[in-house]
Amino acid sequence: MPDRPISELFAEGRVLRSLEFFPPRDDAAVEALRETAAALAKIEPDFVSVTYGAGGGTRARTAQVSAMLRQEFGFTVMPHLTAVNHTAEDIAAVADEHYRNGIRNVMALRGDVPPGSTAEMAFSDGLRFGSDVVALLKGRHEDFCLGVGGYPEKHPEAESADADLANLRRKVDAGAGFVTTQLFFDNADFYRFVDRSRAAGIAVPIVPGIMPVLSLKQITRITDLCGASLPERLVRRLEAAGDRPEIVEHVGIDWALGQIRDLLDHGVPGYHLYVLNRARAALALAASLSA
Repeated sequence: MPDRPISELFAEGRVLRSLEFFPPRDDAAVEALRETAAALAKIEPDFVSVTYGAGGGTRARTAQVSAMLRQEFGFTVMPHLTAVNHTAEDIAAVADEHYRNGIRNVMALRGDVPPGSTAEMAFSDGLRFGSDVVALLKGRHEDFCLGVGGYPEKHPEAESADADLANLRRKVDAGAGFVTTQLFFDNADFYRFVDRSRAAGIAVPIVPGIMPVLSLKQITRITDLCGASLPERLVRRLEAAGDRPEIVEHVGIDWALGQIRDLLDHGVPGYHLYVLNRARAALALAASLSA
C-alpha cells in the first residue's frame, strides 16, 4: 500500500514527531543504520526523512535506505530530492522510482551549490529554485505531498529576510504541503519566522527542526554552513563541558529538551529531529518528554 500523505497526518491535529537520517557510505554503515532504525522504531516516529547528499551523490543509497526503512520498519518515509547537477529528466526518474515503491512524500529542495561550482553550473533545465523542483514533482505526480525547507534566520544565499520569505511563498504556491525549518537554537527566531510567514500568506504547517548538540566543533561547522546562530549561553555551557563528550551530549540534549517543551507549549504542529544517524539523543528526548 502507498504511504499516507504527511498532510493527512497534520490534518489529524496531533503533534507529529519526525526524524532525519542520512545515507551511509558503505554496506557496513548500512547495517549500523539498520540497528539505529530498530532502536528508534520504539519511539514510533510519525515519519522519517532521508537526505540526498551533496550534488545528488547518494542517489542510489537514498533510494536503498528509503526502501529499507519503509519495508523493514514500516516507517512512512520522506526522501529528499534536490536539483543539484540533475536535469529535469533525472529528477523525474528518481521521483518515478519512489512512486513505484509506494512513497508519496518527498522533501523537495534546490540543494546547495557544491564548493568550487556556481549556480549556473549546478542547475539546469530551469531548476534554479526550490519552487521549480516543487512544480516539477507536482506535475509528475499530483498526489505527492511535498515538504520544503524554511530558514528562521534566513537562507545564507538570500539577499534579505524578505527575499527569503518570498522564495518560501513561491514554494508553497507551487504545491508544497508543509515547511520544515533549518535547525535553530533560540525559539524566538522560530516564532518570529512563523509570524512573518503567516503575515506573508503562508498557511501550511511549519515544523521546527531541532538538532541536539553532540560536539561544539561539529555544531560550529554546521551552523557556519547553514547560517544559524548559537546563543552565547549555550556556547558557554558547551565550553564548560570541555573535551568530555558525555557532558557535552548531556548539555546538548538538555538544551534541545528545553526547546521542544517550549515549542509544544506554543502549539507547534510537530517537531523534526536531526539525529545524525544516532539513536541515543532521540531516545533520551523521547523518554524525558514522556515523563
